[in-house]
Amino acid sequence: MTDDVASRRRRVVFRASHRGTKEMDWLIGRFAEARVEDMPLDALADFERLLQMPDPELHDMILYPQIAPAGAFAALVAQMRAFHGLQ
Repeated sequence: MTDDVASRRRRVVFRASHRGTKEMDWLIGRFAEARVEDMPLDALADFERLLQMPDPELHDMILYPQIAPAGAFAALVAQMRAFHGLQ
């Protein structure tokens, strides 16, 4: 099981760092590199789902607090905003 979790974490970091735009690679990728290793499994699953969102929508949620999501993604977006000093 640990190998499966470790490979999931590596896959998430890769996907977060290879979004398609440099801005999103930097915003999400740096956060993933710093935080994914210590994420509990439920937060990791939420982050995996977050990575499925389109770049423009995710970009706006991170940079513009008035667009912040509700639910499971709210905590992740708040953590990313804090990580990048956007609070």
